[in-house]
Amino acid sequence: MTRFITLFLLVATLATSAFATPIRIKDLVEFDGVRGNDLVGYGLIVGLNGTGDGLRNAPFTEEIMVNVLERLGVNVTGEQFRPQNVAAVIVTATLPPFSRQGGQIDITVSAIGDADSLLGGTLVMTPLTAADGEIYAVAQGAVIAGGASAGGDGAEVVQGVPTAGVIPAGARVEREVDFDFTGMSQIRLALRSPDFTTAARIEVAINTEFGRGVAAMLDAGTVLLDINATRAPSPAHAITRVENIRVEPEARARVVVDQRSGTIVMGEDVRISRVAVAQGNLTLRIQEEPIVVQPNPFAEGETVVLPRTDAELIEEAGTGLAEIPGGTSLSEVVGALNALGVSPRDMIDILSSIEAAGALHAEFIVR
Repeated sequence: MTRFITLFLLVATLATSAFATPIRIKDLVEFDGVRGNDLVGYGLIVGLNGTGDGLRNAPFTEEIMVNVLERLGVNVTGEQFRPQNVAAVIVTATLPPFSRQGGQIDITVSAIGDADSLLGGTLVMTPLTAADGEIYAVAQGAVIAGGASAGGDGAEVVQGVPTAGVIPAGARVEREVDFDFTGMSQIRLALRSPDFTTAARIEVAINTEFGRGVAAMLDAGTVLLDINATRAPSPAHAITRVENIRVEPEARARVVVDQRSGTIVMGEDVRISRVAVAQGNLTLRIQEEPIVVQPNPFAEGETVVLPRTDAELIEEAGTGLAEIPGGTSLSEVVGALNALGVSPRDMIDILSSIEAAGALHAEFIVR
């Protein structure tokens, strides 16, 4: 219980101080056009130590292997392949904004067949395409798998995920995204967490920095920046000056709980109205105590086992009905909830009940 109270108070302290310090605009928004592009490809990993795809269950692996060999000038028409050191994979990557030809990016490979592990494998040259179908990068290199597996005839031990891995700087950019950033006259700032108050504060902070009206709030998630009005030499110079302006953001009051781990996180603005709470647990205990009945000595008969079940329903003693006073600050709310003296998982049920009663003034999120 002491550990729970300490953890709960730590969360309260973090939440209270989360927005006490102004945050840079670059950490609150995304700039229009300054984003990455998703890439995907279908490739082949070779050099596995007998942990590759079973070609009877993954015929697509054989097809791509034939295509690779034929591109290299090897005629394999009509041949039967049964190697165990190859695996078909899906290759994914993100092309960062303003990437130039010759630059290198990280890639992720994931097995799509029945391969047991990608440890020790090498990805063969694989083109990566974007949503428009064009090839923007080519991937190749040694795979760093994220796990390990070992086993024998009777048992197998697997740690992590050996069927997925990464190749740092494993793809080289071959095509640049056609985007004229220098010719933009207006740039939209998209808030990662839309909020009218935060957007208004960003507008005021930018206009104060430049000393004139260069920014205008369009809605809760968008602020429009007029590049020409900033009198900056280029959009890049204007963004450099804007992104380092600090703003104190606002956020809705939220309570987020994770039922799997019993984690509870509360925002700074969470409030609870005055309520009364009673909480208790029921324990059902069942015990089998069979009785053996034997016939008398020298008498005809047989031994019989009679079943006997002892069932008991126990209700743990509680503190009765407890009052939670209305909290005017997060520390008061945390202190009132900790006064109930229950476990984190029981606290989740209590918070859910308080929210259902309309006394929890926050968005209640269960994950």
